[in-house]
Amino acid sequence: HRHADSKAEGFVLLRGSVGFVAMDDNGKVDDAGLVLISRESGNIGLDCRGGTWHTFFALEPDTVIFEIKSGPFDAKTDKQFAEWAPAENTTEALVYLAELEDRIRRRFQLRRREWEIPR
Repeated sequence: HRHADSKAEGFVLLRGSVGFVAMDDNGKVDDAGLVLISRESGNIGLDCRGGTWHTFFALEPDTVIFEIKSGPFDAKTDKQFAEWAPAENTTEALVYLAELEDRIRRRFQLRRREWEIPR
């Protein structure tokens, strides 16, 4: 997703680790768009410019972040979903998430993903 109103978004890691992925307008990801947020990496926070296509996900159980965005919040206009991305809560979305997580794990030499895609 991205924030169509061009609001910046930031978050600070409180516990665990997070993979962050930024994409271009066509959904392409390069290594510069991959960020590991963890105590071990030395990156414990991130500021994402408004209008940037992105996603982020927990890499460990019980991961906790503190997210910061300027208000007011309106769920109807907060996020714009990419036409090139699979719909949420679908098998295609799980496959896409697995591919992104695997890419982060390879890039930062982390252990393999522990969860499987339901068949």
